[in-house]
Amino acid sequence: MKAVRRERRRRRILPVISRKGALDIKGLGKLRYVVEQTFALFHQFKRLATRWKRRLELHDTFLSLASSLICWRRLKKTGS
Repeated sequence: MKAVRRERRRRRILPVISRKGALDIKGLGKLRYVVEQTFALFHQFKRLATRWKRRLELHDTFLSLASSLICWRRLKKTGS
């Protein structure tokens, strides 16, 4: 971990983490909200909340299926 931090400092990469409720630093707050919302939507599906399957293809398939269901539900809700 320390080696990674040293390498970041050497490359002059600043650690910037947007906190909830803080002013946006270069728009980080907007990105954080979208990512948190996406994880919350995926965690509705038990198989995605905890990855039990070892095979990556199965996990990717469940992610695709969950994405399709989320989109379908949203379209159905808006009446489109």
